[in-house]
Amino acid sequence: MMPSDNLTTYLVIGAFLLFVGLYGMIRHRTLIGMLISVELMLAGAGVNFLAFNRFTAPDPAVGQAFTLFIMGIAAAEAAIVISLVIAVHRRFHSVDPQAIDDLRG
Repeated sequence: MMPSDNLTTYLVIGAFLLFVGLYGMIRHRTLIGMLISVELMLAGAGVNFLAFNRFTAPDPAVGQAFTLFIMGIAAAEAAIVISLVIAVHRRFHSVDPQAIDDLRG
């Protein structure tokens, strides 16, 4: 199967990932589910950067650099959130964001 040579196809896939991630952020009740949703949103942004890079940019390195930067941000964000989830679970014995109300400063 050949990859599509149409920008619209990639933009629809990127928008789909973005909206699925947004829906997951609204609907999920656990911090891990919210983390996965944010990762989907970042993947959608990466797909859009690569699609615009492929079809409109004269220099292919620019879009690829932005996408690698997004992937690095996603990895760092995942590491920080996982450590926060572990710390919250140790203190409150729950990963339900609504059950964690003692975090007021």
